[in-house]
Amino acid sequence: MKLSVLATSVAGLVLTGTTLAATVELRVMETTDIHMHLVDYDYYSDSTNVTVGLARTAALINQARAEAANSVLVDNGDLIQGNPLGDYVAKGRVLRFGETHPAYKAMNLLDYDVGNIGNHEFNYGLDFLNKALHGANFPYIVSNVVVDDGDDDPSNDQPYFQPYLIKDKTVTDADGQLHRLRIGYIGFVPPQIMVWDKDNLTGLVKATDIVETARRYVPEMKAKGADIVVAIPHSGMVDSRREGMDEHATHYLAQVDGIDAIMFGHSHTVFPGDAVFDDMEGVDNEKGTVFGVPAVMPGFWGSHLGVVDLTLEGDNGDWRVVDSQTEARPIFKREGRETVALVEPVQEILDAVATEHQGTLDYMAQTVGETTANINSYFALVQDDPSIQIVNNAQTWYVEQIVRGTEFDDLPILSAAAPFKAGGRGGANYYTEVPAGDIALKNVADLYIYPNDLKVVKLTGAQVIEWLERAAGQFNTIDPSVSEPQPLVNESFPSYNFDVIDGLSYRIDVTVPPRYNSEGVQVSDQHRITDVRYDGEPIDPERDFLVATNNYRAGGGGSFPALDGSTIVIDAPDKNRDVIANYLLSQGTFNPSADGNWRFADWGNSEVVFKTSPDAERLAPDTVTVVRQMDDGFVQYRFR
Repeated sequence: MKLSVLATSVAGLVLTGTTLAATVELRVMETTDIHMHLVDYDYYSDSTNVTVGLARTAALINQARAEAANSVLVDNGDLIQGNPLGDYVAKGRVLRFGETHPAYKAMNLLDYDVGNIGNHEFNYGLDFLNKALHGANFPYIVSNVVVDDGDDDPSNDQPYFQPYLIKDKTVTDADGQLHRLRIGYIGFVPPQIMVWDKDNLTGLVKATDIVETARRYVPEMKAKGADIVVAIPHSGMVDSRREGMDEHATHYLAQVDGIDAIMFGHSHTVFPGDAVFDDMEGVDNEKGTVFGVPAVMPGFWGSHLGVVDLTLEGDNGDWRVVDSQTEARPIFKREGRETVALVEPVQEILDAVATEHQGTLDYMAQTVGETTANINSYFALVQDDPSIQIVNNAQTWYVEQIVRGTEFDDLPILSAAAPFKAGGRGGANYYTEVPAGDIALKNVADLYIYPNDLKVVKLTGAQVIEWLERAAGQFNTIDPSVSEPQPLVNESFPSYNFDVIDGLSYRIDVTVPPRYNSEGVQVSDQHRITDVRYDGEPIDPERDFLVATNNYRAGGGGSFPALDGSTIVIDAPDKNRDVIANYLLSQGTFNPSADGNWRFADWGNSEVVFKTSPDAERLAPDTVTVVRQMDDGFVQYRFR
């Protein structure tokens, strides 16, 4: 009996605290920015897409889990919004309380340990978010969203969600012995949610600074017994100077004491790997560390699985990370123009969401009009474009109706829209194309991929020009004295910030440096935007204009001058996408041709190049010629 009691006591000791030094290998896996790409399917082209889908990422999860004795799995957010399946669940069939959201029908099969909340989780409002989260059989965290109780004293802030979680994990060491490891998870979301989803959040919640929130909670987690802390920031990484309330805060977060691993996301890039991280201070883009802290960001739409392998050593319950290795495992690779799948989808995931998938197909097939010409975004970054023209036409049409008989009835109306699908990080197939003929709801969603709300701002002519100056950061500076080919498009500038404003005509002089930097700060007194005209005459800088846009831009998204929410004069009751659908229904048959209201100023005899989809050649204007096929799947073009 004494021997039996002794054996039980020793077993308990091994699980609750290590008495001798032990080595444990722990694998932390991450998905992020799924954006409702649960199925390997493109709802816009009605075809299988091997570059996306949690169903394919699930195969990597199963493989990575089988390789490791000890593993955990986290999701970083931006899950429930992003493609027609997300809109169908939120707006088409409408999720009811008590039902399981299809995202969780899939994810509940994969044994997630914890989920973080991303900024796009708020797009459909807090009520919908709470209904959706009710279906997850794993806990959710986010630490920097607090209840808005009208009290400005931060010491009284009460978290709206669970800020962090400490979970016990039984792990096996190198000798096969069992130990208890207490893993702390803490989540973060960009504080800019209060701008991007102002209408959904104002008066209900507030957002706090990511780094300051970490400094508050990480010591608390350690004091409560967390052996290691895994941070899950839905936040990208830049190495510019910290400003506070930063959207991309991972670089600074890595310098907070007590964080042992960072599973980050939001900016749709891959770390380690993407060249943008090569020269950042404190970043090892091969090993996958940021100031020595292991970190990973696994792309978007299920394109990669993030894997951080931690080597832990423990002595009397004091665990520490002594080594690590990080990788972002892809579900596909590119071989020239070919896209090659590296895994097959997990059928169990496809079966779990089959009903909603079919419902989305039926929902998106509804016809709303007929186009007499092809609509595409292949050349949207280098010339006025039909995919943007339709959006601007629809927004102008809508605002003309809602201002009749109001105090704004006599103000000129402009409209701003940007190309959402224009290659970039989305890859060589990430473009809009709608053939001539019937146009369906799926095509409207392809033209306008975000569930934004239409807003109208009132600006002076001078402020409109500054808006265009900020958008012109889309282009590199071209040196007319250089004979070698010069790339026109700044690939680090997101195309959704390249606003084209209709109702004006103007030129963009790319031989002049950008007036604003990537953070929206004015850094030059020069002007790229020239020859701005309204109704054929030079624009009056003092004249007032109404400009149709969306809630993201009007509220400050993209850091555009004079757009911080204070210039909004009309909070429209409709979403931009609904406005486009209603416009097309009102037109019946329409011609989508662009009106050519903007073009580049002369850059001399310089050879200027850009890249676009290999599908663009049959629709290329005669101002461009093909140069070469590129290794990343794009085709390089030259302006004549």
